[in-house]
Amino acid sequence: MSDLISKTEEYATELLSTKLDNRYLYHNLRHTQRVVKSTKELLEHINLNANENDALLVAAWLHDLGYTVSSTNHEEHSAVLAKKFLENLSCPKEFIATVERLILATKMEYEPNNLLEQIIKDADCSHFAQQSYLETSELLREELQQLGLAEYSTKEWRKKNIEVFQTMHRYYTNYAIENWQPKKDENLQALLKLKEKNKKLHKKEELKVSLKNKSPERGIQTMFRVTMRNHLKLSDIADTKANILLSVNAIIISLILSNLIPKLDNPTNDYLVIPAAIFVIFSVSSMIMSVLATRPNVTSGEFSKADVANKKVNLLFFGNFHKMKLEDYEWAIKELIKDQDYVYSSLTKDLYFLGLVLDKKYKLLRWTYTIFMIGMVLSVIAFFVALKFFGPERIMELPA
Repeated sequence: MSDLISKTEEYATELLSTKLDNRYLYHNLRHTQRVVKSTKELLEHINLNANENDALLVAAWLHDLGYTVSSTNHEEHSAVLAKKFLENLSCPKEFIATVERLILATKMEYEPNNLLEQIIKDADCSHFAQQSYLETSELLREELQQLGLAEYSTKEWRKKNIEVFQTMHRYYTNYAIENWQPKKDENLQALLKLKEKNKKLHKKEELKVSLKNKSPERGIQTMFRVTMRNHLKLSDIADTKANILLSVNAIIISLILSNLIPKLDNPTNDYLVIPAAIFVIFSVSSMIMSVLATRPNVTSGEFSKADVANKKVNLLFFGNFHKMKLEDYEWAIKELIKDQDYVYSSLTKDLYFLGLVLDKKYKLLRWTYTIFMIGMVLSVIAFFVALKFFGPERIMELPA
């Protein structure tokens, strides 16, 4: 009968290599060879007669030939092809009938009635106990999808596999139970770990989405950030302008005090008193306005728990908390971040009051520049008038 096994192998290999749709990524020649190998492994440890051994090996080689006909009821199609093949080889009818029964026994839901059926069932599902099970399982999922039979997500497929492991499959032979079951259990544990890991990742993603929904949207964050930056830039510009005017007027007054004022003691220079006075008055006024534009205004620096509870205090401005104890301020900040509306309200108030400060600064700066400009013009005119109508007969060199 060894010749029969050889011929069966050639027939199955040729049929599965040339007639099988290439979309069968799992149920192909490689799967059949794996089932045959597992059958041989079982037969090495189970004592059967030669006829039974041959029937099992023939059934293992022919059990999936039906896929070359149809993916539906492939076991029946496999049995028909096996019967024709074995009849052409003039095999005994009893042997052919045994092979047919063994092929039909490979149905997933079939419960084996004898040892031969148990062996073929265990061999057909030996991949459950192999290290490459996860990769093999993915090939089956892809096959089902390409054939249009079923489409599973990764999560759904993992759930389906766990269900098969736990409720739909078991090994029957003592050898499989002792040697393959522990490896199958390891694969089940790997599936359960992946499920738990995926569950944790899913919860993490849900948490991220939840936090994202609760936190300010990116557009709102950008609006507050850009507006705050623009306000601070405008405040810096205002301070710079005020400092420039303050420095310029300080230099002017220093020059007048050191060069012009000492020469006013001379009666011949009395005509310069009024122009010099105008110059000094307007310069001093510009300096005062510049100081007012840059002078900080610090508030009380204290708040009560009632203020925080009623959302009356802006905890983002230092002037409202610089006199508070650290633990009180930490408590207030924790209360602030619990309430999204309070955060928005505080940011809005910060922008609003910063805008009021800018309004005050720029109004003072506008008046400062106006006073400085008028003072310069009036001073120059006054000097020219004084020289023209009240100066000495000869034009003297003006003081530097």
